[in-house]
Amino acid sequence: MEMEARMPEAGPIPPDQISTPDASKPVRPVRLAVPTAARRTGLLVTLVLGGLTALPPLSMDMYLPALPAVTRALHSPAATVQLTLTACLAGMALGQLVVGPLSDRWGRRRPLLAGMVIYVLATAVCAFAPTAELLIGFRLLQGLAGAAGIVIARAVVRDLHDGLDMARFFSTLMLISGVAPIIAPVIGGQVLRVTDWRGVFAVLTVVGVLLTLVVQRWLHETLPPARRHQGGLGETLRTMRGLLADRAFTGYMLVGGFTFAALFAYIAASAFVVQDLYGASAQTYSLLFGVNSIGLVVLGQVNGKVLVGRVPMDRVLGAGLAIIAASALALLLMTSGALGRVGLLPVAAGLFVLMSAMGLVLPNANALALMRTPHAAGSASALLGTSSFMIGAIASPLVGIAGDHTALPMALVQVVSVTVAVICFAGLCRPWRRTVDAPQAQ
Repeated sequence: MEMEARMPEAGPIPPDQISTPDASKPVRPVRLAVPTAARRTGLLVTLVLGGLTALPPLSMDMYLPALPAVTRALHSPAATVQLTLTACLAGMALGQLVVGPLSDRWGRRRPLLAGMVIYVLATAVCAFAPTAELLIGFRLLQGLAGAAGIVIARAVVRDLHDGLDMARFFSTLMLISGVAPIIAPVIGGQVLRVTDWRGVFAVLTVVGVLLTLVVQRWLHETLPPARRHQGGLGETLRTMRGLLADRAFTGYMLVGGFTFAALFAYIAASAFVVQDLYGASAQTYSLLFGVNSIGLVVLGQVNGKVLVGRVPMDRVLGAGLAIIAASALALLLMTSGALGRVGLLPVAAGLFVLMSAMGLVLPNANALALMRTPHAAGSASALLGTSSFMIGAIASPLVGIAGDHTALPMALVQVVSVTVAVICFAGLCRPWRRTVDAPQAQ
């Protein structure tokens, strides 16, 4: 396998002994430029990248059980408190748009470490915010800084892997980062048993400090100076314009973005739906959230370990979109009253199916998009992340537009989002009319 050529067991393989099944792939010289220690992506580096990828669900999901408590403590309506999620998400979107191109110019490590330090400081301030408005402001800064971990982790994967190997690695990252949404609400619920919502941000601060130290010690630079972009803003804008001109890249970007909107509609509304609408406790909500996250992780591993290399990624992606669409439609029927009064169990089952199918869509959408961009992984990663987080940020306040006494807006946002994702997949990606494994040169 190509993975074996890049990840030797007993030491580096001389360049003249490396074989490749497709000599036309433009990324092979790139592999030889990456330092040996970085190219040999061992367990430790995988865990570091997984930790960086896990930072967003940690920042979001650990805070979710505290949303009703924040509403009461700061004397703010639910829609205003949900803006603390929107602000963090918008910050992560805008931050990626800045950090991605910077990492293409200055390398991966320096922008990442700077962002992690700012993330720690902003998170610490959130713990002392006296008003909802101030909390929203520092959540925005927290998101801006935390974006460095998201975009650079994805760019590092693109530096080290290509093709099916990249899709498998994204599925591995989903396994590691998937642990975060499983344990984060549980930790958040337990923190709320011994302290208030401010304690959640104190724990996040400690996590940020530890992750910063780990990155400083163990994450090597993966972008050699010869591959860095030396231009300024003009070159960055030209690079992004070239990426967006690739119809298939833009299609996969939008598929991932609108699928993420359906996911974030669940993240933003589920605490109010489960706790306020159905009367469950914070601990019960945390348990249900963890079960749904397990489903996402399991299907992500089925994708990476079983399906990738055996079934075309576009076909798996299409099947995942179909499952999400069916579950979103079922949730819409249940929450609208079309099926009569429905209890928590059927709604939880629908959310479980919807969440699980994300494991078939998100890693493949990212991998298929990044396959086409070996020349600008940072900028491409920034566009992927920015589009997903911006679309998700728009979805967040919409789920609370009718108050916290109905789950209908959540289901409606999910149906609309997945419908747009399906249209983008069929109209822009058009997998039946091309070979997606042949990236376009820019």
